[in-house]
Amino acid sequence: MKIQDLTQQIRQRVSQQTAMLSARSQELRERAEVALGNAGDRFLRAEKLTLADQTPYQVLHDDGLIKLRYYTPLSDERIPVDGETLQVEKRRHRVPVVIVPPLAVKMSIYDLFPDRSLVKYLLARGYEVYLIDWGVPGRKHTHYNLNTYITEFMPLFLQRVRQHAGVQDLTLHGWSLGGVFTLGYSALSRDPHIRNMVIVGTPVDGHASGVIGKMYQQLAKQADWVRKNTSFRVHNLNPNWLHTPGWANVLAFKMLSPVGSIMGYWDLLKQLGDREYVVNHATNGAFLDNMVAYPGGIVQDMLIRVWIDNDLADGLMTIGEQTADLLQIKASLLAFAGKSDTMVTADAVRPLLALVGSSDSRFEHISGGHMGILAGSKAPKEAWRLMANWLSERSD
Repeated sequence: MKIQDLTQQIRQRVSQQTAMLSARSQELRERAEVALGNAGDRFLRAEKLTLADQTPYQVLHDDGLIKLRYYTPLSDERIPVDGETLQVEKRRHRVPVVIVPPLAVKMSIYDLFPDRSLVKYLLARGYEVYLIDWGVPGRKHTHYNLNTYITEFMPLFLQRVRQHAGVQDLTLHGWSLGGVFTLGYSALSRDPHIRNMVIVGTPVDGHASGVIGKMYQQLAKQADWVRKNTSFRVHNLNPNWLHTPGWANVLAFKMLSPVGSIMGYWDLLKQLGDREYVVNHATNGAFLDNMVAYPGGIVQDMLIRVWIDNDLADGLMTIGEQTADLLQIKASLLAFAGKSDTMVTADAVRPLLALVGSSDSRFEHISGGHMGILAGSKAPKEAWRLMANWLSERSD
């Protein structure tokens, strides 16, 4: 081979390699730009990515803190539900569903994604849907306690629902502390028009709730010693001292699964080039990273009544100066617990069925943690479908 030919081949190969490296470099620069752009949006402008709260609703009542939402019927014939489509039912059930949320959380959990929204799913299945939005309590609300929410707010807002819906019978859906409000109201008021109750991840026997339950058992022993040997009482404290800010609730929730919380952000860093992943992470983060405060009065009541004294395990709940007996609950009851819920285990929820006076009760152990049983990826095909089918036989 002539030297000139060899030289030409070398030049061609060098030129090809240079072009390939240049193209690869350009591709890497473009990927880096996309990743940096996504990172900027996620950490600095997360609100522009969030997909939650897109289902239209009307505010029927607003007292300055608490709002009553009414989700308007869907105009679509079909809606997407986690990769599938669901036919929107034209026939409306007579008994509306009233969602009773817990405190500390944003209402976006009930309308998290356009294709994974509990309120939209219920609308598509033919239910009228109302939601009590507890708002963001501040220091001036720190004296609010179980008595405030159960005997003052619940009757007021349920009456507003009845006036708007034009019916008396209601289904109450209570998740976590929302389930405590639901049980307390139903037992204390003996409201004969609570037709159905759906209780999700609510601690009934808190001392049976896994590791957390054992911790509260030990705390109860310490509390018993304090009561016998000192005059100290949690309810004698100024509730303002126990007001729990939103950031503390975020930290407490994430400490239930610290490794999972860290891995969530590690996975985000690895997936910064995937816009859809970043959008989903931001939407979940809008809920998980933005919890709201617990009033000090609620902290006092939940700590003593529910966790330390474990009153609900005996079917009782002290609400102000009154005692509610769960045997007074006659509504049809469906209770859920999550298989991976470390906050409220199945052993903490299941005893409810033996404590109520209902002749129609059912317990389901389903996939998901404390949040996942309500709005996780498996919720539409498990909890939501089961609940909607169960209610359809009891809502006309």
